[in-house]
This record gives sequence, structure tokens and C-alpha cells, in this order.
Amino acid sequence: MQKSISNRPPSTGLSNYQKFVIAILAFLQFTVILDFMVLSPLGAILMDQLAIEPSRFGLVVSAYAFSASISGLLTAGFADRFDRKKLLLFFYSGFMLGTLLCALAPNFHFLLIARIITGLFGGVINSIGFAIITDLFTLEYRGRVMGFVQMAFSASQVLGLPIGLVLANTYNWHAPFWFIGGIGIAVGAIIAVYMQPIREHLKEASPGSPTKHLFTTLTKPSYVQAYIATGLMTTGGFMLMPFASAFSVHNLGLTLAQLPLLYGVTGVFNIALGPLIGNWSDRYGKYLFFAIGTGISLTTILYYTHLGLSPLWLVIIVNVVLFLGITARRISGSALMTGVPAMTDRGAFMSVSSSIQQFSGGIASTIAGMIVLQQDNGPLQRYDVLGYVVSCTMVLVAILMGRIDKEITGRRAAANPT
Repeated sequence: MQKSISNRPPSTGLSNYQKFVIAILAFLQFTVILDFMVLSPLGAILMDQLAIEPSRFGLVVSAYAFSASISGLLTAGFADRFDRKKLLLFFYSGFMLGTLLCALAPNFHFLLIARIITGLFGGVINSIGFAIITDLFTLEYRGRVMGFVQMAFSASQVLGLPIGLVLANTYNWHAPFWFIGGIGIAVGAIIAVYMQPIREHLKEASPGSPTKHLFTTLTKPSYVQAYIATGLMTTGGFMLMPFASAFSVHNLGLTLAQLPLLYGVTGVFNIALGPLIGNWSDRYGKYLFFAIGTGISLTTILYYTHLGLSPLWLVIIVNVVLFLGITARRISGSALMTGVPAMTDRGAFMSVSSSIQQFSGGIASTIAGMIVLQQDNGPLQRYDVLGYVVSCTMVLVAILMGRIDKEITGRRAAANPT
């Protein structure tokens, strides 16, 4: 019989099992994030080989987001009724199926369908992972936990994106998806064998019928503000990232062979500083580091989106600074959001948040595809407009996150009076 796992870390630090959970969730996030992010560096290749204009490529990206949004919303009512390990394995298996279909895709329409399937399953995985983190770690530890788990984002750049580009350049654009599928199957097997059941939330009072639970989670006033912030926070990545490689090649003058170095160097810096940012956000304040990350990201985006032909070293520096700002926002913001829901609502709240995030991302990428223009395989036009839009949303999110931070702090102070 498997031993039960306490939701509280020992006073001396994290247990060995908790460290294992962090590692396995990081690897899982690596495959999910890489599956999405690999489309960005492959964008220049796909648009050329499949004759996809920016609007249709934006549709490929948004198809994942829209299907993930629908899946997250449908799952929310049931998310707190099952062992989180079983729920995780179910959706991860479907995600792997979608990824392998991407590897087999012979044309645009098959790829579009494969992305829809991948999104239906993959879009829920992130929310389940966050619910697991919230169950097993107290708020005081979540910054550093997010720092390590979110390191998968950077690792997908250092290891995944360069390897993906090399595979695509050496073989074809299908190869990176075979690579992701191979890693994903191994990670899924480890989860099935070694991760212990996560059922602590099932001991709490029943949240009611799935429909009622979903409605309550959607309309609870203290959650609505968090949903709005989550939706707005998504626009940056979904607007800028899908066209980043095309912008680097057609506007900044980089070659496809230089992109692995660009993403690799950027990722190394993020891997090195991600855990430190997580620790600092726990020690000095999650919202403080979110605000710092916002300031860095906003300033860098406005500069980056106005660049013309540039040397590789300058593009690398700008990307390193930009992604450090984004990493600070992502780690501290994710950790702060875990303090919003009650235990019985964690799975539902995370699923709804994921749904809103993906839907907003789908809208953002679709709008970005309409804004950006390209003629005769030339430079992307109006990319600077995306920079202005993303900057405005960053300011709004910073204001909302400040309010959320005050509410969480007030609630914790009332629950633990001195």
C-alpha cells in the first residue's frame, strides 16, 4: 500500500518525494511547452514549405488555444472529483496522441486537426500540475517550486528549440514532433509508476454537482478578478512568440542556422536565474518581482519590436533581457495565483484559468495574424503595433495583480491573527 503524502513540507525544507514531484512536473511541462513553442521557430519553415500565409499560420497556433480553452472549461466541473494523478495521466496520454499526429501531418489541414486534438488534451495538463503544486506545497514555498517547474520553459529553449531546429533543418519539420513524442512517452511512464495518488482534496466537503461547481467557480467574485488578469497576461506570448522566428529572419536579418544559438543562449540565462527568481519572490514578495518583471518586459518589447537589421549579438542581448522579464512575471504571477482558490476549488479554478488563458491566447494569436502582414516572403510589417498592444495589457495586468496580492495578504492575515 502506498503511503499518504502530507500537503505540508517539513520545517527543514522539501521532502525527497516533493523534490521528485517538482522534477517530474518540470519534465512534463517541458514536453507541453515545447510542443507549443516549437511552432515559433518552425514558423518560417512551415510558412514556406506549406505555403501558409501569416493569417493561416496564426490559425494553426490559435486552433490549439481554442480547443484547449473548450477542454479546460468542460473539465472544470469534474477536476476536483478525481485523483489528480489519474486525471493527469488521462490528459497526458491524449496529448501524446495529438503530438504524434502532428509528426504524421502531410499538409496544412491535417496539421490543423492534429493541433486541435493536442489542445483538447494538452491545455488541461498545466492546470492539473498547478493544482498538484497547490495541494503539496504551502504558499511560502510556491515561488521556488514554480521557479523550478517553470524552468521547463527555458529548458525547452536551451535543449528543445535548438534540437528541434537542427532536426527540422537536417531532416524535415516533422522530426521535432517525433522528438517530443519520444520524451513524452518516457515521462508518462515515470508518472504512472512512481507518482503517488493525490486525493487529499477528496476528503473535503463535496463541491456539489459538476454544473453547480463550475458555475460557482466561474462566478465567485474573488476569482473573477484573477480570471481577467490571467486572460490579459496571455496576450503577450500568443501575439509575439508565434512570429518571433519569422521576425528574426525577415526583419532582423538572422539566418535559420543562427536561431538555435539565439534561443539556446537565452534559455541558459533563464535556467540559471529562474530558481533564484522563485526564491527571491518567496523571500521579498511575489508581487514585487511581478512588477519588476513587468517593467523589464514592457521596456524591452517596445525596443525589440522596432528593431531593423541587427547583428546577432544585439538580438541575443535583447532576447535575454526580454525573457528574464517574462520569466520573472511568469514565476511570481503563477505562484501568486495559487493563493486565490480554496482547496475544494483548486482543480476547477485552475481549469477555468487555463481555459480563459487558452481562449485569450487564441484570440490574441488570431488578431496578431490579422495585424501582421507579409508580402512576397519579405519583412513582416506592423510588428511594432503588436508591441504597443502587449505593453498596454501588461500595465493593466500589473494593476490587477496588485489588487489580488492585497486580497490574499488580507485573507491570510485574518486567518492567522497575531
